Amino acid sequence: MTVLKTRSRMVSVRLSEDEYVALRELCSSTGSRSVSDLTRDAMRAFLRGTTQEEMLHIRMNEFCDQMNQLGRRIDELVEKFAPSEKQIEP
Repeated sequence: MTVLKTRSRMVSVRLSEDEYVALRELCSSTGSRSVSDLTRDAMRAFLRGTTQEEMLHIRMNEFCDQMNQLGRRIDELVEKFAPSEKQIEP
């Protein structure tokens, strides 16, 4: 992810070890790059008034788009590297 605006402000929050471990696990399960990215995304959603259900819908749409792109790329590679039917004559 490219940072379009320089980040010059910092918010500091103290967490228990259990809270931090839970955030790290959530990073892994959501595909976030870091606790900072996860927290920043959650904060933006909160400020926009986005519900968890709406965020899940957004993430699912992003995931579906990525899967469709991968599918198209696989099809392109298959066409490029698979032998044509004319070459497979018995």
